[in-house]
Amino acid sequence: MKITAIELLRLRVPFSAGTDTREHPAIARADDRFNAASPRHSAMESLIVQVHTDCGLTGWGEAFGHGSNPVTFAALQQVIAPMFIGLDLADREAALEAARKAVHGFGSTGPMVYGLSGIDIALWDLAAQAAGQPLWQFLGGELRELELYASLVSYGNDPAAVGYHVGRARQAGFTKVKLHETQYPAVLAARQALPASEGQLMVDVNCPWGESEACQVARDWRELGLAWLEEPVWPPDDAHALARVRRQGTRLSAGENAAGVEGIQALLDHQAVDVIQPSVAKVGGITAMLEVFKRAQRTGTNVVPHCFYFGPGLLAVAHLCTLLPADVPVEVPFIEFEALLYPELAFTPRLRLPERPGLGFAPDAQVLQRYRIDHARVG
Repeated sequence: MKITAIELLRLRVPFSAGTDTREHPAIARADDRFNAASPRHSAMESLIVQVHTDCGLTGWGEAFGHGSNPVTFAALQQVIAPMFIGLDLADREAALEAARKAVHGFGSTGPMVYGLSGIDIALWDLAAQAAGQPLWQFLGGELRELELYASLVSYGNDPAAVGYHVGRARQAGFTKVKLHETQYPAVLAARQALPASEGQLMVDVNCPWGESEACQVARDWRELGLAWLEEPVWPPDDAHALARVRRQGTRLSAGENAAGVEGIQALLDHQAVDVIQPSVAKVGGITAMLEVFKRAQRTGTNVVPHCFYFGPGLLAVAHLCTLLPADVPVEVPFIEFEALLYPELAFTPRLRLPERPGLGFAPDAQVLQRYRIDHARVG
């Protein structure tokens, strides 16, 4: 089976987060225009990779970018995708490693790695399809219904709005909820709406503080009983600072912004987090995720993958979670899309994986066409 062409598709699908706060961008942080959870956004982007073969099978992947998707798109179109045209699928592991070495001079994270992540996911999808197995089975996972946790957009630290939307998530049946807020009153309102005895509350603050301020926040927030405080330190790869913040008594998580597997390893080596969060469309695809799982297991560190996606990357994370303990939930954005790219995006608190071979990604062709904002074909 040989690769004959690779298509790149940028989609932008409008959504509702159950509020009109996005009509008032003043509540958004001045520095968060590239944060997908910012209240300034009313649509969500996906950069989808479609790999065609000479036997008719198509593999699907997703590369990270959100607001910077044009950069990853260009990296894929001009540098990465041409490396894989004509590749025999049997040689995929060697080809991926060769491609990583070829672009290593551009860094251990960023558009090149994101683009390779999308290719990697698509090649795993093809390999599982060729074997006639769903990806979870091809990986050696355990099929089960997967629990989802609701990852809310930011509501501008408005306690009333935060409490209301956490209540909405509870009413929808979610018992695990993540915020994107940075102020104690907003987090307290969420805790009151979701008591510790009834569910888990996580808070992703998106790297806002230096070490001393993060330490103070971790002390002040101990009483809230958070499942984790995510990425409290700037810069996000300061493992020394994270380790010191962790010692304040609030559970920490990080890893979404790590520079590849070795960046994850630095967090593990410094015992910087309680929960490691690799991101399949950023860290190097499924191949890198499997390596992270191995390394985290050796150190006894919990893994809960990051997943603020709605394309093939979300399904890739779901399949990967079948390799993890049964209580590990899958992150999904708590939003309502204007149109569903595929049926599994009608989120409920439990997800049953598609039974088709590979990822099982079966996009609605009309949705692909309607919401496509950029397209290229290589090969």
